Amino acid sequence: MFSRESLGSVETVARRLTEVAKQHGFGTLHTYDLQEILNSKGFPQTHACQVLEICNPGQADKVLAADYSMNLMLPCRISVYEMGGRTIIAMPKPTALLGLFTEDAQLRRIAEEVETTMVTIVEVTAAGE
Repeated sequence: MFSRESLGSVETVARRLTEVAKQHGFGTLHTYDLQEILNSKGFPQTHACQVLEICNPGQADKVLAADYSMNLMLPCRISVYEMGGRTIIAMPKPTALLGLFTEDAQLRRIAEEVETTMVTIVEVTAAGE
């Protein structure tokens, strides 16, 4: 996992993350308000949490061309949540996830590229730039 603390509310940081991701070639496919979803199902949550699914279509295409079964790794996820009065941005590392399924060198290179960009997205978002 890779994470950074950020200033601002979960909602503000999630919006900023969407903008930063777009600047780095990643679109936001969907945002889940985990707190709202679970509250509506009768499982009260006290922490705000937005889970964003982001994707770079070119990178996704490379993954699928190399091994279509790796579609289960798509799209990438980044969470923005509140914990102890702090706003946290966190993501699973694509290289670590990939290692659970394969050691394919081509896929590893793609995962490294994606991870580098996603870390940049998190860091820029956390910095408030």
